[in-house]
Amino acid sequence: MNNKAYPGADDITRVKLKNGITVLCRSNFNSPSVVLRGNLPAGSLFDSEEKLGLADFTASMLMRGTEKNDFQSIYDGLESVGASFNFSANTFTSGFGGRALTEDLSLLMEMLSEGLRRPTFPTEHLERLRAQHLTGLAMRDQDTRDMAELIFDEMLYHDHPYRHTGDGTTETIGAITRDDLVAFHQKHYGPRDMVIALVGAIEADDAVKQVEEILGDWQNPEQPPKPTVDDMPPLEERTRRHHPIAGKSQTDLMMGFLGPKRLDDDYMAASLGNSILGRFGLMGRIGDSVREKSGLAYYAYSSLSAGRGPGAWYVSAGVNPANVEKAIDLIIKELENFIKEGVSEEELEDNKSNYIGSLPLSLESNGGVSGALLNIERYDLDLDYYRQYPDLIHAVTREDILAVAQKYIEIERLAIATAGA
Repeated sequence: MNNKAYPGADDITRVKLKNGITVLCRSNFNSPSVVLRGNLPAGSLFDSEEKLGLADFTASMLMRGTEKNDFQSIYDGLESVGASFNFSANTFTSGFGGRALTEDLSLLMEMLSEGLRRPTFPTEHLERLRAQHLTGLAMRDQDTRDMAELIFDEMLYHDHPYRHTGDGTTETIGAITRDDLVAFHQKHYGPRDMVIALVGAIEADDAVKQVEEILGDWQNPEQPPKPTVDDMPPLEERTRRHHPIAGKSQTDLMMGFLGPKRLDDDYMAASLGNSILGRFGLMGRIGDSVREKSGLAYYAYSSLSAGRGPGAWYVSAGVNPANVEKAIDLIIKELENFIKEGVSEEELEDNKSNYIGSLPLSLESNGGVSGALLNIERYDLDLDYYRQYPDLIHAVTREDILAVAQKYIEIERLAIATAGA
């Protein structure tokens, strides 16, 4: 697959409507279907301390009934043509996505418009959804992996909005009323900074026209600017917390530190470095050392979570409670080796090949391309970003990875969270 086959400036149409909606389209007539995805700035950063989970609750209610369609007719309509559509929420945005045959795109557009503009928040479904949320939270509270992640975020992001989970808590979900949902929707749902990506068997002009016809007149004078988050300093010292969960035979751990943001100059070096540390093959050096050679963990890998705000670079592992200290010590040893010795040329070249080789696979489907278009818009990347991507990967050196490792990996400022037995 040559670079011209990737989405680029000559085959991506980008139009901004007068009311602030950005429409992105890439035609693909090799498939009879079309994927519609997008988002608007109505995420959990707008949740208050007392109503954590409100953004997620609101998004989950948008398909439960609108002025035009009740819950049953919404899903009967989608099912009758083999289409799908849903809303969801994350930290910065509430998102939406679906797919249908191109001839049924108007149905997805209607679902989108009705859900965004005219939801009714029926009480019956509100209470049903609340019960589902509370059940999910009860299951989360018994999940060692989920709770380790929760405790890790609370420690690493102390006094920062990222310390909160968008799922909320039993207390906050229980406190959310229908009036809260209506007020959140009326204030935060609007066209400004909304993004819609359409990929599939449709001409770009037709896609823009359909969005214009159904959402071009939408306005919300109350809609606040999209949220931003501040940077934050790393921990002053190594911090550790354990969350006991009775009756568990496994302990999960997360340990790590602040990492780069997605648009930082050293992000690509950090990403490749992380792949070598704990992703590539059998989960990189971490997996090889902690799981394969020492047998101390059921799983062990590292992750780099980089977005608009301060990212996290961390290691996760599931271990027998008797092996927790050994696993932590071995992971720290691997981190120390990483910032001392860096990576080998062979490791770097293998990972570069993997990154570049996996790109065509990620862009094979309409869904993959729609995600790429949203990524371009989210991070204000060049429309030719994916064509430039192989060169960006090739440009990373061993010295770059050593520098980024030494910059971010501070052994004495680790956050270490464990949950379980």
